[in-house]
Parts: sequence; C-alpha cells; structure tokens
Amino acid sequence: MTAEKIAAMRTGGAKLRTIKKQLQELAQVGVNFAQIEAEAQRLIAAAGAKPNFSLEPGYHWATCINKNEGIVHGIPTEDKIVEDGDLISIDLGLLWQGWNLDTSISFVAGTSSEQKEYFMNAGKKALARAIGEAVAGASVYDISHQIEKTIVRAGFDPTWQLTGHYIGRKLHEDPYIPCVAQKSDRKLKINLGDTMAIEVMYAAGSCDLVEAADGWTYETRDGSLTGLFEETILVTENGPEILT
Repeated sequence: MTAEKIAAMRTGGAKLRTIKKQLQELAQVGVNFAQIEAEAQRLIAAAGAKPNFSLEPGYHWATCINKNEGIVHGIPTEDKIVEDGDLISIDLGLLWQGWNLDTSISFVAGTSSEQKEYFMNAGKKALARAIGEAVAGASVYDISHQIEKTIVRAGFDPTWQLTGHYIGRKLHEDPYIPCVAQKSDRKLKINLGDTMAIEVMYAAGSCDLVEAADGWTYETRDGSLTGLFEETILVTENGPEILT
C-alpha cells in the first residue's frame, strides 16, 4: 500500500463519484444513450482524467449503458432512448494519474413501481453487505457469499457468468470477485491496501445471459429485469473505504 496509490485513487474516486451523479441526473426520459456518453466524455476530460473503458481492446466508449434486460457492456448509441419506467444502468470508469477507478449505478427513469424499487434495494443491500466484508484477513469468498445470499433471499438470481475484480494500474486485475460464492476463493485472502471493484449483478428472473448481436451487450435470455451496482473499494486499517 503506497501513499501515491492511495492519494491518487481517492482523488480519482471523488471525481468519478461526482460524474456518476451528474450522468444519472442527465438520464431523463427522452434522452438517448449517445447524449449520456458525450457528457461522460466531456466531464471526464474536464476533470483532467481519461476514460479508461475506451482503453480496453475493441471498446471505444467511456460508458456502458443498459436498460431493463441488458445487464452489462451496453454500447451507448443514439438509437437507444431512455423511456418512462426503464431501469437504466450506467457503468463508467476513469484513469487518474495512472490509477483506474470503476463504478456503476442502476435507477428507474420516470415512473417507478414498488416492485422495481424492491428489486433495486436488494442490489443496494447486497453491495453494502459485500463491501462490509472487504477487510484485511477476510477472503474473496466472504464478499461473494454476501452478494449471493442477499440476492437469493430477496427472490432474485445473481449472475454466475460475470464478476467484479481487483483494480489498480489495470482496470481488471486478479483476483476476480464472483457474484456467486466459490469455495476455492476462501484461500484468496484480502490484505491492507487492496483495491477492488465489487459488483452486484443480478436478474429478477433467470440470470442466464446471452450476448446480443452487437457483440458486447449481455442480456437475460428470458428478458427479465437486471440490476448492476458497483463501487471501487480501498481496504484500510479502519475497514473498507468507498472511493467512488
């Protein structure tokens, strides 16, 4: 754990947190995904940072935006429009002084419902409980177990095909952090100074995912609603610190 890393990731995380809130405010009914992407590009540049998603091989955008059955990696094109009642997820990251940050938010645009609010609250609760396990001496299994247990008890299905991940000089670093607990991950111990992107990804129906025709978007095979919540975490002596 270096002072340089901590200072840079705290600053980068604060920048990304602010941008995430601004993009959520922009994503009103009638706005298209390309408009959200353009604003993300503008805000990241204005913050003096770089859009790290576009540094990934083959991907050219600062954000991944999905709605309803789309769970991750949605390309932000202008033909995709925010409609009333859509469950929107925005996934974005940035590179600040050589260090990566990554975060995601899900929300309902326009008119929501009791069922959708219950669905999203399950994801928020799972993320909070998972973050609570990010302490020195615990394991990756402990984080995954909280995600799986909380989502399943709420009546929903966590993904087994996608994972969270450690993060630092690279956007995606080992070890990966599944949404479904793997017994073998008990040996992957968490240390002070570790930085990780904990992601909760789940579906209202079956979280059996298929790749869309664009070659990037993953969506539920049964068309059921999906949720995505993610924060970048720093493991400190005082417990987990949410950087984003």
